[in-house]
Amino acid sequence: MTRPLIIGLTGSIGMGKSTVAAMFEAAGVPVFDADAEVRAMQGPGGELVAAIEHAFPGTTDESGVSREMLGALVFGNAVQLARLESIVHPAVAQKRQAFMIEHSGAPVVVFDIPLLFEKGGAAAVDRVVVVSASAEKQRQRVLARPGMTEEKFTQILAIQTPDSEKRERADHVIDTGTSLAETEDAVRMLIEELKSAPRRQGSL
Repeated sequence: MTRPLIIGLTGSIGMGKSTVAAMFEAAGVPVFDADAEVRAMQGPGGELVAAIEHAFPGTTDESGVSREMLGALVFGNAVQLARLESIVHPAVAQKRQAFMIEHSGAPVVVFDIPLLFEKGGAAAVDRVVVVSASAEKQRQRVLARPGMTEEKFTQILAIQTPDSEKRERADHVIDTGTSLAETEDAVRMLIEELKSAPRRQGSL
């Protein structure tokens, strides 16, 4: 049986990736949200809590992993980040494999991966879909978020692949600078196009 076509969905902060992922899901396309899986596994009773506490003592409590405390330890520290990723990445891979088994009969599935290019994940999917908007709209959206500052925004942009490069490397671009209805239409049209697209050799 032909496996599902795997879409790698990505986009820089404030570009509307989560909104577009929800549109794919609403249209009946299964979506694997890696970040949501990590949050669940780091939450109360999550399967990663004990391992993270062992590796980073004092970063967990009855509510699970303190993202703020853990983030303070690993941000800008390559050694600590690598230690955390050695715990998280295999667990996410297992969840992704279970997702693929569950949805083996679907024509198309989506992997929602914020750092698809940054972490080298593009080679593991059949098609890369980049969600994008103008730099002005991106700035407006991000700075409207609670607790966001110009400094934080600049730091986040510095570690993300520039939007212009993502657009160049994408197989498809979804423009979220238009109305929600227009974006939904673009998503539906893309789904129909992708249902008959060939699978990339070497992808998952």
